[in-house]
Amino acid sequence: MKFNFFKDKNSRMKKKDHKENTKVEKDKVVDLNTDNQIFEEDVEAIASEKEEQELPIEELPVLDEKQLLEVKVAELESANKEMTDKYLRLSAEFDNYRKRTLRERMELTKTAAESVMLDILPVADDFERAMQSIEKGMDFEATKEGILLIYNKFEEFIKQNGITEIEATGKPFDTDLHEALTKIPAPSEDMKGKIVDVIQKGYCLNDKVIRFAKVVVGE
Repeated sequence: MKFNFFKDKNSRMKKKDHKENTKVEKDKVVDLNTDNQIFEEDVEAIASEKEEQELPIEELPVLDEKQLLEVKVAELESANKEMTDKYLRLSAEFDNYRKRTLRERMELTKTAAESVMLDILPVADDFERAMQSIEKGMDFEATKEGILLIYNKFEEFIKQNGITEIEATGKPFDTDLHEALTKIPAPSEDMKGKIVDVIQKGYCLNDKVIRFAKVVVGE
């Protein structure tokens, strides 16, 4: 009887342990299911939040007409500012270019004038010597010849610098070359409308008239 008692007691203890183990396992399953449910709810919440943040293009809020105009005005103002800046830069560059070319042109003119003056100084020296000869009462013919040489030298000088004399006497009157001071009866029939006398010679510089010939025209 004593043996049966212990046997029954052990049997009851095993059943009790089995029940407790079964309960623990059930609790674990419940906890696991609960955790899974919480995880799934978190995943759904995150997915929902992401969908709200990443709305499709067609679901983005549409700007009203006023907002569109404001955006367009801002774009135009930005483009206008950019064009204005470019214009100001180009204007400043052009102004600097204009000043530089003007300065270079002035320097070129000064240099050209210096060269011309150096070439004409020998002619002035010859005139000075001729005047000294006249004052000393030297031979008239020799003085005359000296002055003629000076004149020829001067003519050569102006030709070298691109200056040519305008032909006038006996030529038809041309308003592009001549200036008529007066008209007189032509000495002959073939001189009508032609130049019969030159009061002042005219000159061209590189084919450009720098002084009109002052003439008398026959009629």
